[in-house]
Amino acid sequence: MSKILVIAEHNGAMLHPNTAKCVACARGIVGAEIHVGVFAADGAAIAAQAAKLAGVAKVRVANNPANAHALAAVIAPQVVALAAGYSHVFGASSTFGKDLTPRVAALLGVGQLSDIMVALNATTFRRPIYAGNAIVTVEVPANEIMVATVRTASFQPVEETGNAAVENVTLDAKIPTHTRFISVSAAKAGRPDLATAARVISGGRALGTDLVVSMPKLKTHHWAGLTLSMKNLFGTVPG
Repeated sequence: MSKILVIAEHNGAMLHPNTAKCVACARGIVGAEIHVGVFAADGAAIAAQAAKLAGVAKVRVANNPANAHALAAVIAPQVVALAAGYSHVFGASSTFGKDLTPRVAALLGVGQLSDIMVALNATTFRRPIYAGNAIVTVEVPANEIMVATVRTASFQPVEETGNAAVENVTLDAKIPTHTRFISVSAAKAGRPDLATAARVISGGRALGTDLVVSMPKLKTHHWAGLTLSMKNLFGTVPG
């Protein structure tokens, strides 16, 4: 039976929707036992949120002051220590996940599969290539742990109907000292993040229309809860 560890993505207080989408991907593997790993300075509140995700059997919490800021170099060896006994380790194809999972794979001495969009079974997956213009089916070795990122745009978050057990764990992992947190500088765009927007409108060739009318850019992101992913166009009306 497959045993999957999903790495929780959070901001220290709230669980990111990407985690629920990774759980949805893991549920595509029939019969899999799904656990969520929370790495935080104090992960109690995050663990309580993760425990509600449908399909999660257990939430394992590694509390450590070093986890106050989500540094991949610090968290990776802890993930490796927690991953013993698991067949799969999943993280989101986000900035956080794409920084963390390659480190985990390297420490485990295995390859990484990126951008899972369909889980056919425990060893067979589909992922996009050529900027999404083609889909490839990939089979991974069954005799080694699999580390992968999940293309969250391909999955809907699972419902919050679960009641998983929460377990605090103490990990025997060497925390590196060569990486430390200094500060965060983040631009405020005033609109929803593409990964969390309630609606995403994509234009271009995929519309398959006879004509496309370009419209003025309207600053309505905040009120509409909507962001646009366009190529050279701010908004379109297909004709």
